[in-house]
Amino acid sequence: MGILEKISEIEKEIARTQKNKATEYHLGLLKAKLAKYRSQLLEPSKKGGDKGEGFDVLKSGDARVALIGFPSVGKSTLLSTLTHTHSEAASYEFTTLTCIPGVIEYRGANIQLLDLPGIIEGAAQGKGRGRQVIAVARTADLVLMMLDATKPYVHRQLLERELESVGIRLNKNKPNIYFKVKKGGGLSFNSTCQLTKVDEKMVQMILHEYKIFNAEVLFREDCSADDLIDVILANRVYLPCIYVYNKIDQISIQEVDRIAREPHSVVVSCNMKLNLDYLLEILWEYLSLIRVYTKKPGQPPDFDEGLILRKGVSIEHVCHSIHRSLAAQLKYALVWGTSTKYSPQRVGVSHVVNDEDVVQLIKK
Repeated sequence: MGILEKISEIEKEIARTQKNKATEYHLGLLKAKLAKYRSQLLEPSKKGGDKGEGFDVLKSGDARVALIGFPSVGKSTLLSTLTHTHSEAASYEFTTLTCIPGVIEYRGANIQLLDLPGIIEGAAQGKGRGRQVIAVARTADLVLMMLDATKPYVHRQLLERELESVGIRLNKNKPNIYFKVKKGGGLSFNSTCQLTKVDEKMVQMILHEYKIFNAEVLFREDCSADDLIDVILANRVYLPCIYVYNKIDQISIQEVDRIAREPHSVVVSCNMKLNLDYLLEILWEYLSLIRVYTKKPGQPPDFDEGLILRKGVSIEHVCHSIHRSLAAQLKYALVWGTSTKYSPQRVGVSHVVNDEDVVQLIKK
């Protein structure tokens, strides 16, 4: 029996098993087996086959965004509209057959947008070049999930399921579980809160499925068996996701209003160029990008060439983005902006900068 057949069998058994107190250990074990087989499926095969056309694109710019969706939802039209790149767009499915990169120039930042071929159901198992599409999505900083506003909600659930099965977690935080494999001493299990979804016996059964008999596990929040499996496998990617509903010009205003109020959702029309400015604003916010301007002593700030960094960065990161050796030579920095109590404020390397701060670096 191949891996795909094993996965199918386990999925069927999970579907027909009633969820109650008596079956929770059995279900936990099945989920652990399922995750193990799925991770085996994602591993590249050892056999050297024919070398096909390269699919991944060299990472460039300040951030990378993967455009994912079913065929013929308007991904190529969006890429052509937001960037200066032409991506073949037509009314038939599978117009795009390879990865097409484009660059969005917004607020001085270069954001790389990847138009990926349409995903079909069963993509995680390799259907329709799905595995290559999903592998590229794992390297992105953000996922733009393109959906057709005229189609049912089940399309979004299918896409989420495909991404979930290959270890991409959308709009979720990493589970707060400390896990360390030891050489001996058995299982050390502890928690800092009341656990309602798992207990020590289930944790032990899941670890035994992965042939781990000596480990230290500490739950810092009430996590489920799925969260523990994610931590054990340690190959999960946690990405922010924006759900972009296209073709809003074909549905009623009440329906547009309902979709727009859903969390992480943006409504647009690529053909009529509706609401694309707001999409770029949300994109900037979800990527957590900030601009920091530099200033030479005795001269006005350089507002033309700002440094594009991530939220929460310190003066040390500002130094590294200019030159690697600069942080070691820094005496102090003068900062003007919202991150200071008064302007200019003299700060050290650990000072956290905000968007549109002006920084002057003083060397020793």
